[in-house]
Amino acid sequence: MTECATCSSCPGAGEHDRMGLDVGRYDFVVALAGNPNTGKSSVFNAITGLRQHTGNWPGKTVTRAEGGYKFNDRRYKLVDLPGTYSLLSTAQDEEIARDFILFGGPDCTVVVLDATCLERNLNLALQVLEISSRVVICVNLMDEAKRKGIEIDARSLARDLGVPVVTMSARTGEGLPGLLNAIEKVVNGEIETKPHRVLREGPFQAAVSELVPLIDQAAPGLPNARWVAMRLLDGDRRVQQALLSGELAKIAQQNQAPPETTETSGPVVSLTVGKEDGP
Repeated sequence: MTECATCSSCPGAGEHDRMGLDVGRYDFVVALAGNPNTGKSSVFNAITGLRQHTGNWPGKTVTRAEGGYKFNDRRYKLVDLPGTYSLLSTAQDEEIARDFILFGGPDCTVVVLDATCLERNLNLALQVLEISSRVVICVNLMDEAKRKGIEIDARSLARDLGVPVVTMSARTGEGLPGLLNAIEKVVNGEIETKPHRVLREGPFQAAVSELVPLIDQAAPGLPNARWVAMRLLDGDRRVQQALLSGELAKIAQQNQAPPETTETSGPVVSLTVGKEDGP
């Protein structure tokens, strides 16, 4: 979506309206995803401070939190997605998270992982990487990991996943500058991500390979045609509707559009942290 969070012609704009999300005063939209009990709320609070709002997603009983912050003179809207273990849309919270990442077109999605149990958390991270390439991995609870003698090789993890990885202890604020810098570089395109995507074999992969060219014809330039193909094979009606209605084609067009600048106003948290690079 680059720098047009307020543009009414953006495909994400209609989805923002449908989800009751006001992004009119912000340059970028950042989604915050993660499993339950990863300290995701602590990360959200560390970034937004008291400038946040809570409510329910329209028509849902699932709580939504959103807030704003300012970093290097740019304004960011941060949306805390429901904590979920998967994006396969078998539950209401999973559907909300999936729909926002795919149709809401966030400029960056931050996936919060628990440093003490990375293996379990990586399932969600890999699913997000199938949908979006604009991702930052935040390995939280590093203070607990250190107490348990667990070491995290963030550089190797970043190399394997193909996206920035930042370690953090949200309760103390340690690692916050590196996280904000990583988000900024992803939304500005300073970091070229190459997300890791799991290759499958057998008849399923053959069917995916057959569908991808057809999806590319229907929505040229769609960055996640492979993921869309897998969801179609799984009978995902929401994705099927988006493809048939042209919604995915509009998303693809927006991804190829040149950046637009917008004027913003209104109070947000100003974070004047140092230029600290992530690991």
